[in-house]
Amino acid sequence: KYKYMKVDNEKRRGVSYHRRVCEINLIYNRWAKTGLSNREIWRRYIYPVYGISERTLYNILKKGCKDEIRDSSYFKKNP
Repeated sequence: KYKYMKVDNEKRRGVSYHRRVCEINLIYNRWAKTGLSNREIWRRYIYPVYGISERTLYNILKKGCKDEIRDSSYFKKNP
């Protein structure tokens, strides 16, 4: 009867969302190696550009990004 009903509650995300997730992960990884705390990275480098909350940052960090998008040169080739 409900053959086409969506089973999971997860939303489908677009390419721009995945791109933003990868950019945020790259920024975080770059500054985490220097020893900055998560809050400092969020406050200095992520919030001013993306305007996301600290909680959203943690959710994005859990997601990670696709392997073909992980390389920062991908964004230069595919604007």
